[in-house]
Amino acid sequence: MKTAIITGITGQDGSYLAKLLVSKGYKIIGTTRSYNQASNEKLKYLGIEKEVKIEESDMSDVFSTIKIITKYQPDEIYNLAAQSSVGLSFEQPIGTLQYNITSVLNILEAIRMVNPKIKFYQASSSEMYGKVKKLPITEDTALHPLSPYAISKATAFWTVVNYRESYNLFACNGILFNHESYLRSNNFFVKKIIRESIAISKNKQEILKVGNIDIKRDFGFTPNYVEAMWLLLQHPTAEDITICSGKSIYLRDIIYYVFEKLNIPKSKMMVDEKLFRPVDIEDMFGDNSKAKNVIGWNYDLDFFAVLDIMLAEELKNFKD
Repeated sequence: MKTAIITGITGQDGSYLAKLLVSKGYKIIGTTRSYNQASNEKLKYLGIEKEVKIEESDMSDVFSTIKIITKYQPDEIYNLAAQSSVGLSFEQPIGTLQYNITSVLNILEAIRMVNPKIKFYQASSSEMYGKVKKLPITEDTALHPLSPYAISKATAFWTVVNYRESYNLFACNGILFNHESYLRSNNFFVKKIIRESIAISKNKQEILKVGNIDIKRDFGFTPNYVEAMWLLLQHPTAEDITICSGKSIYLRDIIYYVFEKLNIPKSKMMVDEKLFRPVDIEDMFGDNSKAKNVIGWNYDLDFFAVLDIMLAEELKNFKD
């Protein structure tokens, strides 16, 4: 039986990844900086809370990191813990940079000291690319981060590459584009749109306030994307691979689609410039050819089909 440590296990990605690894017979250790009874709600929702052992461990503390890796001697570590909101990173740049960079460095250094044979997955982000001159984005596209979050992820990305090349660690970057599900946190765009639109349809809310919606993003479905994380660590060699749908969609079109499904007039949407980011990217989509050809990951879901899945699940669980 393989053992895996998943940092940030109580989040969307960690919970779906844990479900996948449980189905493959892994022993799962999940870490969180601060545990409380509400922390494992996503694991409970997926019916796997009894299959996962959760430990409090702060990856920004190198001694805590070494301790947990020594204790469990995992075969694989999936680092999904981060301050992951782009918008919040502009409000909290120091905290975002410190945690997102230091935690990765600590895990890699702990692996090097405790057991260099441990395989490591780092959750990288398409936000690292920022201002690109040519689309689609590939693994060779130059990085030009436009937010504190993106800077932290770019630094962590190169730290992984450096440890792989300098110390021969099996360390990989999965460069994920936007990926959504019912378990997404409420402050993220698609989840916010769906929840607030349902509230409007039930006369619980008057208006949907949004920021810049005339930009395009590459969106996918989280349960499929976590499979790519696992496949990356099963490959014979450590790779950095882009995980994306390969096409982008206007944020405005997402809103209009949800409104149409819920019979909400477009007049119920209001653009609020206070919600605009200091810097934003007009269009971004990736090329998933390497993921298909190297690790055998296949993805062909249209994002409107994903929206249908999310809408149905949200309506099923919506509480008046």
